Amino acid sequence: MTKLTGKIALITGGASGIGLASAKRFVAEGAFVYISGRRKDVIDAAVAEIGANVRGIQADITSQDDLDRLFSVIKSEKGHLDILFANAGVGELVPLGEISSKHFDYTFDINVKGTLFTVQKALPLLKPGSSVILTGSTVGVMGTPMMSVYSASKAAVRNLARSWAQDLRGTTIRVNVLSPGATKTDKVMDLLNPEILEGLANGAPLGRVGDPTETAAVAAFLASDDSSFMTGSEIFVDGGYAQI
Repeated sequence: MTKLTGKIALITGGASGIGLASAKRFVAEGAFVYISGRRKDVIDAAVAEIGANVRGIQADITSQDDLDRLFSVIKSEKGHLDILFANAGVGELVPLGEISSKHFDYTFDINVKGTLFTVQKALPLLKPGSSVILTGSTVGVMGTPMMSVYSASKAAVRNLARSWAQDLRGTTIRVNVLSPGATKTDKVMDLLNPEILEGLANGAPLGRVGDPTETAAVAAFLASDDSSFMTGSEIFVDGGYAQI
């Protein structure tokens, strides 16, 4: 596996779940990977788990100062980026009638505003031909109970990719969305009870929820030159859940 040999990557939310699985896959494919997240202890543990060719930087994507520091470190150490996987995000179950301003702001500040400024501040470091990957979700195209705010935030991310593909005309920088379905991460297992997970598995034609390594494999494809003629697109890794 060498499709990312010599590439420099940043994965936000890279210390757990799909982000961590993707960091491992990118390193296995030959990349040097920066991972960022809000908790230093979790980042340090992820770096130790990955081993070589990885650097962890504590950063909150809702903080402009943290983002400036993050990209300053990458610029001083590597000079550029070839891959940006804007993966950091949050989700909470809150039904209509119980939605608060705090819940709305928390979700949109991270999933939309944080993603926007992560990409915008990375632009000066992105080389021609670079790949930008945004994490979407199946719920961005479906109506899902108790997830209207989260779903709306992921629908917004989907449109950011479409619009940025236009903004980036002439740069050869590509931007695509990777949208997982239910995936066996610690965050999902904490958020959803076994009954809900079973329902999601039964609703997918493949009859199960996904593994983070399966999403990571598709992230590696989008990060590599194998997807060189793709931009503004969305790939679902959901066992067919949102496709039928």
